[in-house]
Amino acid sequence: MNTLKAEKRSMDDKAKKLRREGYVTGNVFGRSLAESIPVKIEKKEAERFLSVCNKGSEAKLTIDTTDYDVLVKEVDYDPIKRQTLEIDFQVLTEGEKVRSVAEIVLVNHELVQGVLEQHMEEIPYKAGKSALVEKVSVDVGNLKPGDSIKVEDLDIAKDKDVSISPDVLEKVVVSVTEQTYAEADADDTEACLLYTSPSPR
Repeated sequence: MNTLKAEKRSMDDKAKKLRREGYVTGNVFGRSLAESIPVKIEKKEAERFLSVCNKGSEAKLTIDTTDYDVLVKEVDYDPIKRQTLEIDFQVLTEGEKVRSVAEIVLVNHELVQGVLEQHMEEIPYKAGKSALVEKVSVDVGNLKPGDSIKVEDLDIAKDKDVSISPDVLEKVVVSVTEQTYAEADADDTEACLLYTSPSPR
């Protein structure tokens, strides 16, 4: 399990001031806590953590000298400044179901003959601590024009310990259409895959 160190934050310290000083702010909440805990995390430590974890990841969070098993609930990132502003965590408790998201990772997309379009980047679901899913691999290598994959077709939808709402189950994850060419050179016979991968962490 990935780990992250944080310190309790005094609310007298404004978030902008802490960010200027090299910190990422955050908040820790959960049913087992009497009240939420505002925290601050060293920027380098947060960047290291987010290089392998993201929203929906389970981790061990150490606040001062206390360890918590947590779920990353939200990551607030400023794309203009290219910096993480805040990370929020939910403390996990045995027997409690929590809402989370599973990242969708497409596999073998380079084998698709046609235009592959990804309609979803994550799947919202609800599950207990032992059934949490961080990533869902979707093999699209055998898809042909006209084919599609819905959430209900995936293994996560068949897991009895995972709850997914009916409207999400019906959503299309990926679809493939015919490749079309506009003003292509006569000598250019190579098929192109028009696929945009999800934004990097």
